Amino acid sequence: MNTIYQENNSATVIGRISEAPVYSHKIYEEKFYILSLDVPRLSDVCDTIKVTVSERLMSAETDLEVGKSILVKGQFRSYNNTSDIGNKLILTVFAKELEEVEDVNMFTNPNVVQLNGYICKPPVYRKTPLGREITDILLAVNRSYNKSDYIPCIAWGRNAKFVKELEVGTNLKIGGRIQSRTYQKRISETESIEKVAYEISVSKLEVVPVTQ
Repeated sequence: MNTIYQENNSATVIGRISEAPVYSHKIYEEKFYILSLDVPRLSDVCDTIKVTVSERLMSAETDLEVGKSILVKGQFRSYNNTSDIGNKLILTVFAKELEEVEDVNMFTNPNVVQLNGYICKPPVYRKTPLGREITDILLAVNRSYNKSDYIPCIAWGRNAKFVKELEVGTNLKIGGRIQSRTYQKRISETESIEKVAYEISVSKLEVVPVTQ
């Protein structure tokens, strides 16, 4: 396993399983499953995060039933959805380690992500109706086998002001948490559907200096 790529992208989430694993896909005869994990915020709200699990991590010793609490260590990854159902960009925690825990509330920070990547689209600065400053960033994070993950990130306040001026290609280190939010997408003049967006809520960031 290439430790350089592990350092580029690490995610740890702890929560309760809200949807049991369902079969997703197979790569080189290895089956993968996706489950939903409710990860608490500091408030009473939970982020519902998709977790991709290899069959190799699923055993009789690891109970992945609804209601069980688990700790997941891995990477936050993206891939394109080729079907017409759901979002075009699928974002999921790819599990490398799994363990059952007794109580999610034992952990002070159950949702931690560290990324090192490159801005691949011009940042988009905006303000909420209440005047809160936000900048949207799309970060390309290198993965092994010449692949990249494209991770939407959202910066707030002073971070939003700072990052809005950065150029495409800037190397950023970002720390934050995975958040989910629902929104209504209009599909006709009279119809809309509810969808879920995933992004990294940025708590800290720094520009990586260019080495000569």
